[in-house]
Amino acid sequence: MALPKRIIKETERLVSDPVPGITAVPHDDNLRYFDVTVDGPSQSPYEGGVFKLELFLPEEYPMVAPKVRFLTKIYHPNIDKLGRICLDVLKTNWSPALQIRTILLSVQALLGAPNPDDPLANDVAQRWKEDERAAISTAREWTKNYAQDDAE
Repeated sequence: MALPKRIIKETERLVSDPVPGITAVPHDDNLRYFDVTVDGPSQSPYEGGVFKLELFLPEEYPMVAPKVRFLTKIYHPNIDKLGRICLDVLKTNWSPALQIRTILLSVQALLGAPNPDDPLANDVAQRWKEDERAAISTAREWTKNYAQDDAE
């Protein structure tokens, strides 16, 4: 089945005008499926980490949001153990005006600003609220252990 022009355009733009700190490369055999990496934002517990994600554009895209999931283990109140992400633009605030790059920028921003008041990982959010320092320290530790290029 032919890909909608919009997906082709968005993909070309991601390749020709990449977002700093983010790569999104479509699979050769399925152009709706992207391998994504997001660099941890500086001044965040995720700084220095490179996080792998997968992004899938459902048939109904852009009327429905892309499916995005972390493949790299991450300690974050808005990302659960399965890598699912609690992010308003992927759920209630999705709009067809948004694009793949907007979503990836939002994911990167979420890394820079965890929100324990809208958690997906309740245990992590709880710890974030009770002892933010310890939670940030754990997030740094996990970033070092799981999100480094040399961490195999």
